[in-house]
Amino acid sequence: MSLPAPTPAALTISTQLTQHIASEIAEHGWISFARYMELALYAPGLGYYSAGAAKFGAAGDFVTAPEISPLFGRSLAQQIAQVLKMTGGDVLEVGAGSGRLACDVMAELARLDSMPQRYCILEVSADLRERQQRLLATELPEWAARVVWLDRLPNAFNGCIIGNEVLDAMPVHVLHWHDGGIAERGVVREGERFGWGDRVLPAGRLREQAEALQVPGEYISEVGLAAQGFISSLGQCLTAGAIVMIDYGFGESEYYHPQRDQGTIMCHYRQHAHDDPFHFPGLQDITAHVDFTAMAVAGIDAGLSLAGYTSQAQFLINCGITDLLAQTPATDVAAYIPQVTAVQKLMSPAEMGELFKVMAWTRGLDIPLLGFAQGDQRRRL
Repeated sequence: MSLPAPTPAALTISTQLTQHIASEIAEHGWISFARYMELALYAPGLGYYSAGAAKFGAAGDFVTAPEISPLFGRSLAQQIAQVLKMTGGDVLEVGAGSGRLACDVMAELARLDSMPQRYCILEVSADLRERQQRLLATELPEWAARVVWLDRLPNAFNGCIIGNEVLDAMPVHVLHWHDGGIAERGVVREGERFGWGDRVLPAGRLREQAEALQVPGEYISEVGLAAQGFISSLGQCLTAGAIVMIDYGFGESEYYHPQRDQGTIMCHYRQHAHDDPFHFPGLQDITAHVDFTAMAVAGIDAGLSLAGYTSQAQFLINCGITDLLAQTPATDVAAYIPQVTAVQKLMSPAEMGELFKVMAWTRGLDIPLLGFAQGDQRRRL
């Protein structure tokens, strides 16, 4: 695998994180992959989302929808505005990344005369929080006072909760189904590197979910207990309004398809995608696709109503992205062509349009959500 070499400063951080993880493995002999992923991404001062390297956009490791086009955030704002009109509440964005989505959403809410009293951002990374604060202060100084950063979920929230590419970055347990039963695939030390090591999966919630899944005899995949727990927590804090999550993934039958027998873990490093989670720990993003069936169940178990599930392309169409695009005259070629190209990337089946899904839950709302007016795919769950 030919990947760009890290800078000396970045290599120092990775080495320190490697030693930190290795010491935990030495103490226990083995750690779950979920624990490894947690440390690799979120270890204070060393994890991927805790250190200061650029992550989003062309200069980082990957590009997300808000960096591709402001029309993504403007379209999402149409859905948010509908929820705010029904609840009179606020907005809570979970994991705001570079802050670009917050800027685009707030600017559009202002144009729609739907600006909430508070735009809350739950961000676990101090580095990303600082970047978000700088961007919002620069681009939306007139509204910056309404933005509030949170360290934890509120006990009660009324309004619209949103998250773009949040669930895929939550730690997952890796399981190995085989003729002898089910093992949890964890992480061990192999010389100077980390490697895989299986242990018998003990009784408990993880085993119960693993045994309920229909997979071939020899199979490797993931179960996202952390993401399920997070959706449950969102459901517990939402008093009235909607939760809208956007991410890449499938329903259960597609997620655990016989041909997907090596799982869905994917890493992103300097615009390169690969499947080695042990490559330079702390310097690359580690993700897993989302099992949206499990997310739906978690929300319903938390007392929410499943309000919709569809592709990103259909959601954006329902929210009027083509009308927003039409606001730029086609005769203004210099402005129009780049916008069309960006929108095609957001909506094309060969790009993000079909792989990325949108799921929403509601509490206390009796009006169908705008983003799921057509093309609802709940039957595929």
